[in-house]
Amino acid sequence: MIRTAALAHIRDRRMLQTRSTGKDVFYMAGGKIDPGETPEMALHREIREELGVGALEVSELGVFEAEAYGHAPGTRLHMTCFLGELTEEPSPSGEIAELRWFTLDEYAAMDEVAPGSLLVFRRLHALGLID
Repeated sequence: MIRTAALAHIRDRRMLQTRSTGKDVFYMAGGKIDPGETPEMALHREIREELGVGALEVSELGVFEAEAYGHAPGTRLHMTCFLGELTEEPSPSGEIAELRWFTLDEYAAMDEVAPGSLLVFRRLHALGLID
């Protein structure tokens, strides 16, 4: 089981996704929870590392479990997802090559998607927060 924390950051009814250098699939901003960290602590650390900004006004959206994309078959993802705002305009940093904003349909139409991200897209769409 891979335990992660992720940010659902919405702008203009689209959710932010990140693509790591050398990869094709877009994931939610965030990453693995280190020993001794809470999910919220990991979220703040990862957002600063990946987007070069801080996260504000975070609230837990929920825990999402899915197949962990890009790992051995049967590896599960346990992702604590937070809704939140950013302190300023994000930009790719560290291992992140690209940022992109998606609607549910745009993300679902990609050749490859991260199952955990897709679950969050569906939840946000059902809540009327994204198109």
